[in-house]
Parts: sequence; C-alpha cells; structure tokens
Amino acid sequence: MTEIIAGIRVPDSALARAATQLVRDTEDDLLYNHSRRVFFWGALTGNRRMLKFDSELLYIGAMFHDMGLTAAHASPDLRFEVDGANAARDFLKGYGVAERDIEDVWTSIALHTTPGIPEHMRPTVALVTAGVEMDVLGIAYDDFSHEHRDHVCAHHPREANFKENIIDHFAAGTIKKPLTTFGNVKADVLALKDMNYTRVNFCSIILGSKWPT
Repeated sequence: MTEIIAGIRVPDSALARAATQLVRDTEDDLLYNHSRRVFFWGALTGNRRMLKFDSELLYIGAMFHDMGLTAAHASPDLRFEVDGANAARDFLKGYGVAERDIEDVWTSIALHTTPGIPEHMRPTVALVTAGVEMDVLGIAYDDFSHEHRDHVCAHHPREANFKENIIDHFAAGTIKKPLTTFGNVKADVLALKDMNYTRVNFCSIILGSKWPT
C-alpha cells in the first residue's frame, strides 16, 4: 500500500521495504521515528527548493543515518556517522545499486553532522543533512507549514523528552570512543554528558607536533 505523509510518498520498492524492516528491527522507537521524520523533512525541503532528487536514495540515507549508534553496527574506533555510512553501503551493494548512488548515500550519512558542507553537494547529501538539522536543531522550522509538521509528527511522534533523549543516544554512541568526537559536534555532547571527557584541542595538536617551527 502506498504511504503518503505530508504530501510525500514513501518509496515502496523491495529495497526500501527491506531498509525499513532492517532499521525497524535494529533501532529503538526514538531513532526509528527520528529517521523517518528526517526523510520527510528532507523531501519537503527538496520540493521547496525545487531540487531534482532521488526519493529512494534520500530514504536510505535518512533511514541509515543513525545506524552507527546501534550496537549491531557500532565499531570500536570509527565515527558513528562512518559506521552508519558503511552499513548503508553494505546494504545497497546487496541490491546492485550503482556505485555513484552508493557514494552519494555514504557521503550523506558520513557528513550529516558536519554543517556548512553538505548543503553545497548533490541533493541526496544536502537533503539528508537538511532533514537532520530540522528534526534535531529546528533549523528552517518556520519554512515548514503547521500542517506538514503536524502530519509528519502524527505518524512519527516526537517523544515529550525527545531533545534530552536524542542527546543521550548521541552520548551512548560516542562515550566509549571519545577520540571520534575530535573536530565535530559530538564533542559538545560528551562535554555535557561525560564528566571525565577532555576535549582534544586542535591548536594544542599543532603547537605540540614534532615540527620544529
């Protein structure tokens, strides 16, 4: 059955259905609903900007973007974004997806917490980040109609304490590998949630390197 929410059609291919089931079976309710909302915000943003984008690729990027926070896909030493990107790449290869499309999905996930860069890249990359920024940070909140916001959230609710809980999920996914937060926004998460966390300082690394000058 075709599913349409806020005027956005959810991809209904065998690949998309398998992705939905995999994420549903792997993530908890908070991450699953968040990932679905990211797809709708991204697609609505693409329509508003009159971008030509592949809805299926956007869907995979959105659905897999936080898979690196789950025990099933977390590595001991890579950024969780890269873990999620790798999981999506492995999944897409199993369906014979073109390499350039896989690269776009991989990049969309790997860069979704790196502001200022994805927006200048191809639509799949730009729109996954736009969806994440809307759902987590409220960026461009007023660019979405009340009707669209309400319709998406009616189908995929934001918990009453979503803001605190999403931060807790980020912390849980990074607290055992704090070096992966160097140079990215997850350093702010551990600074808030881990009393033993010491932020790596970029300038200290430069000044303390083995170069004599």
